[in-house]
Amino acid sequence: DSLDFEWSYWIEWGREHILWLLVGHLVVSQMSRLFLEKYKPWCLMVYGMVACWFLLGIKGLAVILLHAITSFAVAQFKMPILTWICSLTLLSTLHIPAVEEAKRKWYDTENEYYLLLFTLSVRCLFYTSFSLEYCWHGSTQKSSHSFLWMLAYVFYYPVFHYGPLMNFDDFSKQMRRQEAFSLKTNLGILITGMIRIFLWWLLAELMIHFMYIHAIYSSSPPLEVVSYWALGGLALAQVQFFYVKYLVLYGVPGLLLRMDGLKPPALPCCVSRMHSFTKMWRSIFLKALITRCVCHFTYRYIYIPMGGSQASTLGMLFSSALTFAFVSYWHGGQSYLWYWGTFNWLGLIVENGIRKLLCAPPIQHLT
Repeated sequence: DSLDFEWSYWIEWGREHILWLLVGHLVVSQMSRLFLEKYKPWCLMVYGMVACWFLLGIKGLAVILLHAITSFAVAQFKMPILTWICSLTLLSTLHIPAVEEAKRKWYDTENEYYLLLFTLSVRCLFYTSFSLEYCWHGSTQKSSHSFLWMLAYVFYYPVFHYGPLMNFDDFSKQMRRQEAFSLKTNLGILITGMIRIFLWWLLAELMIHFMYIHAIYSSSPPLEVVSYWALGGLALAQVQFFYVKYLVLYGVPGLLLRMDGLKPPALPCCVSRMHSFTKMWRSIFLKALITRCVCHFTYRYIYIPMGGSQASTLGMLFSSALTFAFVSYWHGGQSYLWYWGTFNWLGLIVENGIRKLLCAPPIQHLT
């Protein structure tokens, strides 16, 4: 079953180029930790730019640099609202037909163009994170929020094309930290991590090969004749594959982050353990990974600044609505994504409303 575009696309790119570039990053990283610890961020920055040039060409590299420079320039005003306007404007340019057509002409295949598109989408989260942190910090911390550090953050290769996201402050603090380095310890971490990722990948390939989840979903006649129990089983199977897929896609960069002395975001909890819709969003979406880590980003830079759960009921509804709106827009803004965001938002409202109702004193007295 090859109808899961995301899995097929990234596995193909991984086998052809990205996996080898990640191996190159690992070599550069370990050598710089051994001999050039002080200059490690800059060694990795240069390697990330070279890898970007190799895969996306000089024009792709120039576009990413242009976006980063523009965001940095706007951040100098130290006004978060201007940073958001800039980031949303840059994000919107990815879907202007004339711009799309011009970028397609840079490459021989659609897959290469899509790689640029996906990379620019993820880079948007990174330069927005840097710019917002720059706006929030005082002038005394200016040296730690320089343009050079922005480039080191934006071009850090393990998370370059797909994520997951580390906010800039966490990245810079951990990257600056100099700690004892043991090649033997790192080798043990690498071997253990590779075995785990291989087992996850093997499980995902077995699910793809034997279950045909996406092939069944792509045709409506089988779905119309099966029982509701079968539909529920198919939905559960798809969610389980979704979970295993992200263990692989985020397990690889997470392992490299650990090898670089950084703490990666936690891998998602198993979806079979979730019984609460709110808990699912907090434990899986907001804390780390699924939906390409954008929800962790919106939690820190949209939901909390707008008041979040500490605001009034209307404020909390507004904060969560903005969160889902950005997730939908960042993924492309198609109509089905707005429906997805709306129904997820309503699901959270209903569950929280029922929970508050059951906690009311009259209901508690009856029970």
